[in-house]
Amino acid sequence: MEFFESKGHKIVPSAPLVLKNDPTLLFTNSGMVQFKDNFLGNSAPQYNRIADTQKCLRVSGKHNDLEDVGLDTYHHTMFEMLGNWSFGDYFKKDAIAWAWELLTEVYQLPKERLYVTVFGGDKKDNLPVDTDAEDLWKQHIGSDRILHGNKKDNFWEMGEQGPCGPCSEIHIDLRSDDEVKNPDRYRDGKELVNNDHPQVVEIWNLVFMEFNRKADGSLEKLPAQHVDTGMGFERLCMAIQKKTSNYDTDVFRPLMDFISIHADNYKYGSESKKDIAVRVMADHIRAVSFAICDGQLPSNTGAGYVIRRILRRAVRYGFSYLNFKEPFMYRLVPILALQLKDVFSELHKQEDYVTRVVHEEEISFLRTLERGLKRIEHIDKTFSGEQAFELYDTFGFPFDLTALIAREKGFSVDEKGFNEEMTKQKSRSKADATKVTGDWILIGDDKKTEFIGYEQLESEIKVIKYRKIKQKNQELYQLVFDKTPFYAESGGQVGDTGVIESVNEKISITDTKKENELIVHLTERLPESFNSTFVAKVDVRKRELTKDNHSATHLLHAALRQVLGKHVEQKGSFVNENIFRFDFSHFAAMTSEEIEKVESIVNEKIRANIPLIEQRHVPIEKAKSLGAMALFGEKYGDFVRVITFDPKFSVELCGGTHVSATGNIGLFKIISESSVAAGVRRIEAVTAEGAQEFVNGSLAVLNELKTLLKNPKDVSASLQNLIEEKHSLEKKLEVLYQQQANLLKDDLAGKAVKSNGHTLILDKVIVPNADTLKNVAYALRNQFDDLLLVLAADVDNKPQVAVMIGEKLAATNKFHAGNMVKELAKEIDGGGGGQPFFATAGGKNLSGLDAVLIKAKSLI
Repeated sequence: MEFFESKGHKIVPSAPLVLKNDPTLLFTNSGMVQFKDNFLGNSAPQYNRIADTQKCLRVSGKHNDLEDVGLDTYHHTMFEMLGNWSFGDYFKKDAIAWAWELLTEVYQLPKERLYVTVFGGDKKDNLPVDTDAEDLWKQHIGSDRILHGNKKDNFWEMGEQGPCGPCSEIHIDLRSDDEVKNPDRYRDGKELVNNDHPQVVEIWNLVFMEFNRKADGSLEKLPAQHVDTGMGFERLCMAIQKKTSNYDTDVFRPLMDFISIHADNYKYGSESKKDIAVRVMADHIRAVSFAICDGQLPSNTGAGYVIRRILRRAVRYGFSYLNFKEPFMYRLVPILALQLKDVFSELHKQEDYVTRVVHEEEISFLRTLERGLKRIEHIDKTFSGEQAFELYDTFGFPFDLTALIAREKGFSVDEKGFNEEMTKQKSRSKADATKVTGDWILIGDDKKTEFIGYEQLESEIKVIKYRKIKQKNQELYQLVFDKTPFYAESGGQVGDTGVIESVNEKISITDTKKENELIVHLTERLPESFNSTFVAKVDVRKRELTKDNHSATHLLHAALRQVLGKHVEQKGSFVNENIFRFDFSHFAAMTSEEIEKVESIVNEKIRANIPLIEQRHVPIEKAKSLGAMALFGEKYGDFVRVITFDPKFSVELCGGTHVSATGNIGLFKIISESSVAAGVRRIEAVTAEGAQEFVNGSLAVLNELKTLLKNPKDVSASLQNLIEEKHSLEKKLEVLYQQQANLLKDDLAGKAVKSNGHTLILDKVIVPNADTLKNVAYALRNQFDDLLLVLAADVDNKPQVAVMIGEKLAATNKFHAGNMVKELAKEIDGGGGGQPFFATAGGKNLSGLDAVLIKAKSLI
């Protein structure tokens, strides 16, 4: 940082690990992500020269290092990427000279152990060898240490589309002096570059952005040339500290030593599998802790599922190889927080919260881990897709964890079958896949859209560019205007909808979103003429109701901190015109008294009609000095917008739309309070018309109940009496059902026929419920160990089949209840399954029960 500051670079903070407003990525996976808009031309950089250290996570998508983490010495989930950036300023000459100066003069890495690669050209893209970079490197390093790399290694691309360019990597040979100085006995270092050698590793990549990859795959020159570099901090430490493993540096040793001490004083380096477990745990706690810090809680979908997978992988390694049978990972959080306090202070500030979230997740997984591992013990040679999915769905084993365990046992896993099972559960993921199918088509000047929606809900606009996308298999368009009154989805608030109108046409805007810094308007069709001047009109009613709800979240946040304590921090929100959700850090369910008190405070502030104080372009440090609440995991610029409803009550940084005074909100009502994750609670609430409708609806239900209960003085007591009476009747009914089951069991036992050494019972029965059918089957199994039972049952006018095999007969493997019931179920237009000795099936065709018995006789 000091080096690049001396070269005129502005030092900027790391962006959060968890990305918002970028549909292409779940996490920040490289240093350039927070500057993507500068490269795309969507926004002008604040500074032409920048340097930083960026928290990165590579565990999903194209860059997925998870399976290598812990097994080798240099891959990580979370890592720091040191970077220096030039936006249209310096290019190859300075980037190369400064890289060499920093590595060899400041860090004093041995020049004779360094190698560099340059782009060797690509015929398909009609790109020549990067001789400019090669000639510049010759001024610093011998030609024999400059290698040509292919497109895969030496041409960096942001994605399928977007800025790209040749790159120059710097590698270091960290092998022993004996290996390096004896090329006759050992391979020459340059032969090991980019060949996955653990001691010959890339430490820095200098990317020279000079092209744009278009949707059709062709390249065009960018209007300006940029530099984007990335140097792995952990690998740099390995080189400077003369280690042969990242894990042997002081980045990881405090965590690893703590793990080893508590693993019965295990001496790291003694046993391969235990070493891997120590490395996995030390690495994974970093990724999990900082992701939670930046607002991503473990969950079952999307980015949350990735974080849960990482944590569970670490817990399983500790459980299996280091005998950690109780939660342990959470104990590493304070060590990490202290270690990185001066670099990434957000973890130190949220240490208690992150520790408790990790602890709760560990408790949850350890409950099922042992049972899941026992389940695996009974699987032979190949994990079927169904078995792998059962481990995922029932025991919480991510697929890669199952695959890892299978590999250790020398088994294989049916990944295709697992994916098919996952496809059936697609409803769990609510993300709509959006695929860009066309390049931006420029109509006017390509400039940043001016947002005027705080003051105006209607304005003359010009369409300046558009592109085609595909969403839910529907072809749609994204429009960009020169200015817009439409608020783009951000900070939990939904995007505006409305129309744009010209003299000749009206086009609906169905959504407004931010893609990085670009405001895009979604529509089903393009204007007939782009030369027309359009009037953009926001749906006023939707905006007003959304403003009511958004302003209420600020009042709610302040009230929660007043009632529950200053530990309460916003952890997420969703605000539309009908309802809002507010997630916050708290470790216990709110009592009815606390909910009532919070409601009372918010409504008191609404009745006080507190005017909004809105301050724009406030320097971030001044905003914080005003007491403004900054949310962890949000990326703030140098200047922010401050929203205040009474300086002594609610002061927050926020870009959303708000009421001019709290009285506009009218009424606030909490409709639910629940848990969404370990340490995070959720309140759902309504305001204005929504609150009025909710109250009126609740009163209508209450009045209807009173009428049904014949207007008792105490509705609650009357309902309680009804419930108790119902429970009493249910118990009496259970006794009757049991008596009926006993009679049926005795009747069926009397009909049993000895056949071929089996006790055969095939019958059609009428039973009140499925439990009775099951109880009768098990009672007969206890009576006859050679039982072969098929019951075709009418269960409350619905057909059901049960097959039971006695214990003695089941041991012969001659009959399989699950296979039999699947075949018999066809007669009732149904399906089912179960265990080898007991299985059931349901169906739709009650008249098919007789055919079930005929087929059963035939099968037997």
